[in-house]
Amino acid sequence: MKATLLAHIPLEAFRVFDAACRHMNFSRAGRELNITQAAVSRRIKGLEDHLGAPLFTRQGKNLTLTPRGEKLFQRVRASLDYLEESLEPFRTGAGPSIALAASGSVSHLWLGKRLRDFFRDHPDIAIRLTTSDSPADLASENNDLVILYSAGEHPRWDLTPLVAEELAPVAAPDYIARKGLDAATVDLKALAALDLIDYERFNANWISFRPWLERVAPEAFRRMPPPRPHLTFSTYALAIDAALSGDGVALGSLGLIADQLDKGALVQLGNTSLSTGYGYHLGLPKFRTAPPAVLELHKHLLAARAAAEIPDRSQQVSVGGTGK
Repeated sequence: MKATLLAHIPLEAFRVFDAACRHMNFSRAGRELNITQAAVSRRIKGLEDHLGAPLFTRQGKNLTLTPRGEKLFQRVRASLDYLEESLEPFRTGAGPSIALAASGSVSHLWLGKRLRDFFRDHPDIAIRLTTSDSPADLASENNDLVILYSAGEHPRWDLTPLVAEELAPVAAPDYIARKGLDAATVDLKALAALDLIDYERFNANWISFRPWLERVAPEAFRRMPPPRPHLTFSTYALAIDAALSGDGVALGSLGLIADQLDKGALVQLGNTSLSTGYGYHLGLPKFRTAPPAVLELHKHLLAARAAAEIPDRSQQVSVGGTGK
């Protein structure tokens, strides 16, 4: 709808039109809005005149929307719903709201359960979660609290370690049984011949199966054919979901999938892992004071990090970082 046309239509007409569409009765719409049935009728007629098209078909007391009326109702209702949600933080007596940002893999694999636990104890606090794999979106100053992939430093955020990054191959128990494997004894040569599940590397620092094998066993890697993934997904979270479904072997970030490992939904293959020196950090803004609700969620998430700690392994390899 053109701005010049909107400038001549009273905004109240859209509110009246919305009520008339929901009730399909001008009298009931008028009672909701505390105006007369005649006032509703005049406003609808004025809206139709401005738009140059009928919005209702009238048959006695029965109303039906015309195709154009139906399309307008959908757009008006969506706009009013959006405005209602946008005004929610400004309502008197509304509880505190927190803008939290995290990557897709953190949100999907680790954060959800911790937020549900938080809501159980803090039902009055609302959280708006931004899920993005863009570093700029995650570190935006519009956020109150962030989870960043980092070595521990950021110019605008005070970072506290949350989940260390350690990478190892994992698979579902039914896949392991179907292949007749002993999970604890799978070596790197046998691993390369399995149904590997990978993800697309949109960042040169991310590690998929080929660079993982090259870093944990450089000599053996040079002697074996390059691994060819059986499945490749656009996101890391989808690759882990495929492993959970028994489709093959994924490269697990052990801290992020600690819940799935604890439940036995995924099992580590072999005992070789790659510690990158990077990890996921919880960030508070450096240059503004965080409200009490933000500090409460910060405290809750840090308390949950113990469950994501990785035990020492005899064949752990340490290298420079990656991230998802």
